Amino acid sequence: MQIHPSAIVSPQACLGRDVVIGPFCVVEDETVIGDRCRLESRVVIKRGTTLGPDNHICDGATLGGLPQHVHVPERCGALQIGAGNRLREYVTIHRALKTDAATRLGDRNLLMVNAHVAHDCELGNHTIVANNALVGGHVKVEDRAYVSAAVAIHQFCRIGSLAMVGGQAHITQDVPPFVTVDGNTSQVVGLNLIGLRRAGFGDADIISLKAAYRLIYRSGLRWVEIVERLESQFVTGPASRYAPFLQVGKRGFVQERRGPVPGTIKITEAPASDEQRVSAQLKRAG
Repeated sequence: MQIHPSAIVSPQACLGRDVVIGPFCVVEDETVIGDRCRLESRVVIKRGTTLGPDNHICDGATLGGLPQHVHVPERCGALQIGAGNRLREYVTIHRALKTDAATRLGDRNLLMVNAHVAHDCELGNHTIVANNALVGGHVKVEDRAYVSAAVAIHQFCRIGSLAMVGGQAHITQDVPPFVTVDGNTSQVVGLNLIGLRRAGFGDADIISLKAAYRLIYRSGLRWVEIVERLESQFVTGPASRYAPFLQVGKRGFVQERRGPVPGTIKITEAPASDEQRVSAQLKRAG
C-alpha cells in the first residue's frame, strides 16, 4: 500500500491490498477501496462509496458527492462501483438520494474528462461516457452503450445496450438497444453497425436486428401491434431484447430521422436572347 504523505485518509476507511493513494487525496470514513485501486492526485472519495478492485481514478475526480436535489435527506444512499473502471480527470458521480438506494457503476467502464453521473443512476458494463457528458438522475445505461461528448441525458431515461449516442445530442426519451442517435438532430438514424461488428455480432444477428428495426420504425403499425409482433417473431437472439425494453418504457422512445425524398432538378440551358436568335438565323441562312 502506498499513501502519499499529503493525502488525508480516514482511519475508518477500508483499504484493500496494493492500493495507491496519490498527493492531496481525501478518503472519508465509511468508504471501501478495493484491491489494487489507484487514486491519482486530488481525488475525493466521499462517505458511502465502495470501489471494487482494479479501479483507476484520475486527478480531481470526486466520487460519492451529495445528490444535486432540492430535498437532500440528512443521510443519503450509497455509491457502488465495480471492478476495472477508468474514471478520468474531474469525473463526478453522486450517491443515491434515499438511504436504502445506491448509484451503481458496473465493470470495465470508461468515463472521460468532466463526465457527470447523477444520483440513482445505473451504468452497466463496458460502457463509455465521453467528455463533458451529463447523465441525469435515475438514468439507466445498459452494457456496451456509447455516450459521446457533450451529450445531455434527461433524468429517468434509458440508453439500451450497444446504442451509440452522437456528440451533443439531447436525450429526453429512451434510446432502444443497438441503434445510433445522430448528435445534430437527436434522432435515430439506423443500427449501430460498427459497434455490432466490433462486439462480434454475425450476419444472421444483424439481419434479424434490421428486420426488427424496420418493424419498430417503418411498419406504421400501432404500438401494441409492434410489441406483439416483436414478441412473436423475434424469440431468440439479440432482436429478442427489443420487446422487453419497449414494454417498460415510460418516457416514450427516440424517433427515427426520416427526411423527405430529395427532388431531382433538371438542368437546362438558359433561354436565348433576341440578339442570339437573330444571329443564329443569319448563320443558318448563310
